[in-house]
Amino acid sequence: MEYMFKPLSRMTDFSGRSRRKEYWMWVLFVVVGMIVLGILDSMLGLGGGGTSYSSYTNSGVSAGFSAAGGILSMIFMLLTLLPGIAVAIRRMHDTDHSGWWVLVPIVPLVFALTEGTRGPNRFGPDPKGTDATEVFA
Repeated sequence: MEYMFKPLSRMTDFSGRSRRKEYWMWVLFVVVGMIVLGILDSMLGLGGGGTSYSSYTNSGVSAGFSAAGGILSMIFMLLTLLPGIAVAIRRMHDTDHSGWWVLVPIVPLVFALTEGTRGPNRFGPDPKGTDATEVFA
């Protein structure tokens, strides 16, 4: 649970490294927060809502859903933007890549899924706390 909120305490720290667990727990926190606040926005009449569609034709079936957040969702999104960017950059550092990779669509997702480099790299010590020599000894 501590990993879920750790990016809030390191929201302006764009150096160093973050584990996969820290990154994905943050993503989970943001997604759950957006869903809950989106429902709250709709219930309180603060904007937001969702629409769905489906169509059946001779060429196939299509369906989709569109959701828009209200004021609470927008405030939450703005408050979590900076910590989200910081943890994404630190995640890139853990895989020994520059933080600028977060600007390229899709590529950061691949790096976020891969294990970080074992032991220290050019961005700092291993956030798992194990040195490469200890792992292979």
